[in-house]
Amino acid sequence: MNSRQQEQKARSTEHRARRSLLPAFCFLLFLCVGCRPPGKPTAADIELKPEQVRDFAVLYRENCAGCHGQDGHGNGALGLANPVYLAIASDETIRGVTARGIPGTLMPAFAKGSGGTLTDEQIEILVHEMRARWARPNEALSVTPPPYSAAEPGDPNRGAAAYGIFCAGCHGPEGNGTPKGSSIVEGSFLALVSEQDLRTTVIAGRPDLGQPDWRNDVAGRAMTPQEVSDVVAWLVTKRRQGASPPFASNEPAQRNN
Repeated sequence: MNSRQQEQKARSTEHRARRSLLPAFCFLLFLCVGCRPPGKPTAADIELKPEQVRDFAVLYRENCAGCHGQDGHGNGALGLANPVYLAIASDETIRGVTARGIPGTLMPAFAKGSGGTLTDEQIEILVHEMRARWARPNEALSVTPPPYSAAEPGDPNRGAAAYGIFCAGCHGPEGNGTPKGSSIVEGSFLALVSEQDLRTTVIAGRPDLGQPDWRNDVAGRAMTPQEVSDVVAWLVTKRRQGASPPFASNEPAQRNN
């Protein structure tokens, strides 16, 4: 057999070998693809409708993080990962604020029934997961925090004295601010917050801004519930009469925040 015949025989053998491997290759390809026709999208490829989203991280990022900060650590508004806030605010309170918002403030309503985009189930996911991820029920607060809502009205005259003890060191004698803390009597600020918002901030603090909670304004001297109410009452007297944010409706501000 000459070299040409040997070459033709080798090519023929190689061709038969390739043909014998073709069924095995097709079988392996079928196992990889399964019964799904080529090009058919998987469940992961299909974009969910807004009301179908059930992932807490997505819901929080799209609806809450802009004001309350990434991971709940605060931004323009109180951080929802604040364990003191979660210790005084019930699920019902957080659910109601999320659903209905706070008229007269920057907190909008998110429930579909109130003009928002979230379903009741999505709001429940947010409430449940915020507490599950960020609350610290076993962390000792050393003293029982003042209640979320005031039991008795505050007295602004007593509030002026309490302010001088607990707040003036950072915010100045008249609340106009110092290098350690901003003004808390500025008209726009007081027009944008409800009384409950002020109370919540006094109790829970703003760790993201360096503001201590009700236990730590003065070393070894926590504020009493009445002192909290009195300071809030004093702050409310600093509002300009008739002042309101330009975007606000004529509805009175709710006491939930």
